[in-house]
Amino acid sequence: MEIEEKYLALFGSLGKTIQKRISENRFPAMGLTTNLDLLCEFQVEKLNELIERFLPGLKSSELCPAAEISTPQELIQTIAYFCVNGIGGEVDLKNLELMNRNFRFRRAIGGTSAQAAMALAAVGMPSVIHLTDDSKEVCKILDSPLIYTVSESGRPVHTGQLSQKNKQEVHYIIQFQKGGTVHFSDRELRVPVSNRLILTNVTVNGSLPLSQPYFSYIESNAQKFSSNVLSSFNCLRSREDLQRRLDFIKRHLKKYKRENPKGIVFFEDAHYHSNEIKKFCMETIYPYIDIVSLNEEELKSTLALYGATVRPDDILSCVEGMVAIRRKFRVRKGVIVHTKDYSLYAGDRIDGCDIESGLIYGNLLATAKAMGGFYGTKDKLAEVVKLSLSEKGKKDAAALKNSRYGREAILVPSKYIDRPKYTIGLGDSFVAGLQICF
Repeated sequence: MEIEEKYLALFGSLGKTIQKRISENRFPAMGLTTNLDLLCEFQVEKLNELIERFLPGLKSSELCPAAEISTPQELIQTIAYFCVNGIGGEVDLKNLELMNRNFRFRRAIGGTSAQAAMALAAVGMPSVIHLTDDSKEVCKILDSPLIYTVSESGRPVHTGQLSQKNKQEVHYIIQFQKGGTVHFSDRELRVPVSNRLILTNVTVNGSLPLSQPYFSYIESNAQKFSSNVLSSFNCLRSREDLQRRLDFIKRHLKKYKRENPKGIVFFEDAHYHSNEIKKFCMETIYPYIDIVSLNEEELKSTLALYGATVRPDDILSCVEGMVAIRRKFRVRKGVIVHTKDYSLYAGDRIDGCDIESGLIYGNLLATAKAMGGFYGTKDKLAEVVKLSLSEKGKKDAAALKNSRYGREAILVPSKYIDRPKYTIGLGDSFVAGLQICF
C-alpha cells in the first residue's frame, strides 16, 4: 500500500481502532511532569521594539543567549539569538516580571504527558497521567472525561477531583514565525524557521516528586497499559536527586514488564538544563527503555555530547546516528526521530505492532496541532489528510529505501505545512499519536 493510501486508510479506521482499545480496556500511561504554559502574544515587531528600547546599539555579532534570564538585556539577547538561528530550546527565567510587563499571554497546559493526554482526548482515546504541578489552573485545563490520574487513595479520578499539594510551575512560550525580520544596528536578519523558545521558572519539576499511588496503580494493572511513557527529567539539577528518582523508576519498570512483557516502555527526550544530568540520565535509564524518541536537534546535541556528529539534512547520517545511540545505550527495541518533514524509526520489528501506522498517527496529530495551535479533532485530521506529503520527506524515504538501512529503518513523510502557526507541543502530539499503534 502506498503511503498516501495508508494515511487515508488509517484515518478512516481511527474511530474503530480507538473503540477497540476502549473495549479491551488498554490505554497509555503518561508521565512524568506537568506545568502551566503561558503562550505569549509574540511578533517579531515586538522584539524589534524591545531592542530599540533596551539595546539600541545591539549588533548581530554580539548575540549570546543567557544561561539564566534576570534582566531585560538578557531576555532580548536570548530571544533574538533563538529567532535568527531558527532553533528551539529552554532557558531559565529568574525574573517573571520581565515577561509580565512586556507580553500578554493565554494559559495552556505544559509537559509531554499532559499535552499527549490532551491530544489523545481530542480523538476520543483515554489515558492515565502523572501530575507534578497539580494547581487549580492545570487541573482545570486537564479536566476531561477521557483523562485520568490516580488519587492518594489509589483510585483513578479526573483532575477536577484533586486538591493542590505541589507548587505551580510556569513556563512562558515564545513562538516565532519563519520570515520575520530582526533589526540590529549593523544589519537585518530573517527568521529562517518557525520554532519556539521556552522560558522556564522551575519550581516543582526541579525536584520531580513521584506519585507512589500512580506507579502502584500501573504496576497492579499492568495489562491495561499498552505503553508506559516517560519524560521530563530535564529540569533536575542534582545528580543525587536524579539517581534516587531513576532508581525508583527502574524498580517500577521491572514490575511493569514482569506483569506485562509486551508493554512498551517509551521515553521522549527533551532539552536538558544540564549536560551532566542528561548524560547520567541516558546512561542510567536507556537500557530499560524499549523506544527512545527525539527530534533532529536533540539527536544532534545528544551525539555531540560524546564527540560524534550528525548531518540533519542527510537522512543516512541521521539513521547512523540513531543506530549509534541505540547501541551505545543498549535501547531495547529502537529509536525514533520526528521532524517537520518525516518521522523515522530505526530498530527491531515489534511483535503485534505496526510501527509505521504509529508514525502516521503521530504525524497526523502533530500537523493538526501545527495548523491551528489546538489539539487535532477528527474534523481537523480530515483537513490534514488532504495536505501534500513533504517533498523532502519523500526524497529521504526514497534514499533510505535504496540504502543498506532499507530493512532496518521505516520513514514516513509528514503532511507538510511551510509556516506552522504553532510549533508548541508538536513533539508531544506526535508522542500521543504513536501510542495508538501499541
